[in-house]
Amino acid sequence: MRNRGIGRGRMFLGGLLLLAALMTWGIGLMMSPHGESVAKGPEHVRPVIVTFMQKGAVGTIVLSALSAWLLFPARRPKWPTRDWAIIGLLAILVGSSLYTLVWLHTSVLG
Repeated sequence: MRNRGIGRGRMFLGGLLLLAALMTWGIGLMMSPHGESVAKGPEHVRPVIVTFMQKGAVGTIVLSALSAWLLFPARRPKWPTRDWAIIGLLAILVGSSLYTLVWLHTSVLG
């Protein structure tokens, strides 16, 4: 007798955490002060936005790592296309979050 419910539970929770990482990444992306339309007056708000973006980027990396751990069990499925799509999405999320952390450290805080 095999317990397939644990695998399905891991896939469900991993997908849910991946969705949460995607939403955290999207909110941080919408808060990004890139571009010419940034107002020049409110300099007192800058540290709050920088802290929010840093914590959002770290949260995206942590949620992506947890979802990757849950979505990729030791046994590999027979359909690797889904795996490659998830790996691509995770690479975009983690790569852009690392870029955000480096960008904040070099140009905004530096």
